[in-house]
Amino acid sequence: MPQLTSVNAYDYGLIALYFAIVIWVGFYSAKKNKGTDDFFKAGGHVPWFMAGVSNWVSGFSAFMFVAAAGYTYKHGSGALIIFTSAFWAYLAGAWYFGPAWRRARIGAPLEFLTKRYSPSTTYFYTVTAILPQILGIAQGLYILCIFVSAALGLDREVFHIASFELTGLQLCMVSVGVVMIFYSVIGGLWAAVLSDAVQGVIILVMSLLIFPISLNYVGNGGGLFAGMERLFSELPREYLIPHGQPVNLAFMSAYIVSVFLGYNVAWHLVQRYNSVSSERDAKKMAFLCAWLSLFGPLLWVLPVMGAKLIFPDMAVLWPNLKAPEEASFVSLAMLLLPHGMIGFVVAAILSATLGQANDAFNWLAAATTKDVYVPLRRRCGFGECSDKHQLRIAQLTMLVVGVSGVAMSFVISKLGGAFDFGLKYYSMVGPAFMMPVLLGLVYRKTPWWSGIAACSAAFTLSIGLFVLDVWPQHAYPRNVFSAVLASTVVFVISAFWYRADDPKSAKAIQLDRDLRTPVPDTPMPAGGGLGDYAMLAWVSAILGSVLLLCWFLPARPPAYASVNVAAGLLLFLIAGLLWRVSRTKAGV
Repeated sequence: MPQLTSVNAYDYGLIALYFAIVIWVGFYSAKKNKGTDDFFKAGGHVPWFMAGVSNWVSGFSAFMFVAAAGYTYKHGSGALIIFTSAFWAYLAGAWYFGPAWRRARIGAPLEFLTKRYSPSTTYFYTVTAILPQILGIAQGLYILCIFVSAALGLDREVFHIASFELTGLQLCMVSVGVVMIFYSVIGGLWAAVLSDAVQGVIILVMSLLIFPISLNYVGNGGGLFAGMERLFSELPREYLIPHGQPVNLAFMSAYIVSVFLGYNVAWHLVQRYNSVSSERDAKKMAFLCAWLSLFGPLLWVLPVMGAKLIFPDMAVLWPNLKAPEEASFVSLAMLLLPHGMIGFVVAAILSATLGQANDAFNWLAAATTKDVYVPLRRRCGFGECSDKHQLRIAQLTMLVVGVSGVAMSFVISKLGGAFDFGLKYYSMVGPAFMMPVLLGLVYRKTPWWSGIAACSAAFTLSIGLFVLDVWPQHAYPRNVFSAVLASTVVFVISAFWYRADDPKSAKAIQLDRDLRTPVPDTPMPAGGGLGDYAMLAWVSAILGSVLLLCWFLPARPPAYASVNVAAGLLLFLIAGLLWRVSRTKAGV
């Protein structure tokens, strides 16, 4: 079994630099937040390219490098079918959902439910979504820290802090959770978008390097084609030809439905579509995400397939992990990358998951503040509250949700493999929440209570089948299709009770008119967001300089110091392109 490189002080230094950048981005973003409109949807001033990169990055998080890597290690090429399926979902977004969400004319994501159904529906969704969102944040944090604790060599360590005993994994979850909460509370959606842009740069450079380096190693130094030839000649035939779960009709159909929902009606995506200035930009954002989702996974899936040859028994390397195959990508990084780049890769995985968590914080804080707290305060006779007061309530909500997510991650860490838990979690809550949103966006002539009824029916049937243990061998498609079927049937039946003359139908009728009417473009401020391109150029140049200096660090084959130089030069190239964009469009 090949010898892995252990993390040293230089790698910790680069990780600390990344943390400092993320926190600085939070403060930089805070200056843009003049009120709740900026905090929740960045005032509609985000350049479409940044919005697209942000949405793409937040869509996969550490899941792609941990849970999805483990799935690829087990199932082979079939993983490509699974992990490129977002391409088709984003095309639907470019065709219909992007423009539709802008025409909905909403300030906070769940405001759509108030317009389409009723304020009661918004309260219902907000209250019932709190626990699932905390679980989602906890899951992302747990998956991330599997990677981080393994990469830092902390997975076998136990730490005594005050009167508490923490494993290395738990210490990572606490440390990363604190940073995640801090910059999210300070910066809002601007922090999510701008930090995601930094993350996109890091992940792009890492992926562009790990792909050729890993295949060259598989090919015994003979280059990419030698590596590919060895993959095709030595891996089992059933590993190279999609088989098993990835091509199972029930599983694949359920997965496609879930992806379609998740990439078109999830609340964080609604915010992204409303953060850009026009319908045209929303479409361009969706097309960018589509192509990134089609080609991006190729850079990760093929190296992990090569890991099957390099590390035939992952349990020997990672005996303390419940699902050792989920450390396959980090094992590649620790074998093939030199000091400096190892810290860079850990920072990349940190990047992606922090952005995803910020999305969850942001939309839930927006819903709690604008759609629950403000109306309840008004009903209780306290009158209107200032924009600044709403901003503080949103930040408090983020803090409470974040701390709860960190606590819940301790529980999830005892439940088994990240991919299996992710499928179970998402299939139980995602379709049930999102189907009424999809149905209500497409068809507007149902009564005010149809959203609550459809969502309740979906949960009742899916949870009922789960409790009765019906079709346990097909739990994932069972959960997805039961929620889709129940919500659709109840939604369709409810249309018989729709009355256009009911006063409670007035908002839905107005929404129907809005969705047929293009929304005016949001005027961009002076500079049009070009300062953010310049900021990202400076960050890329700083990181590139640090990696060029890593040329002088000790290195050993096959982790050559020249990899740091290549990464540094790539970052300088990206910095130059970003700077040129900012100067050219500004007329400089």
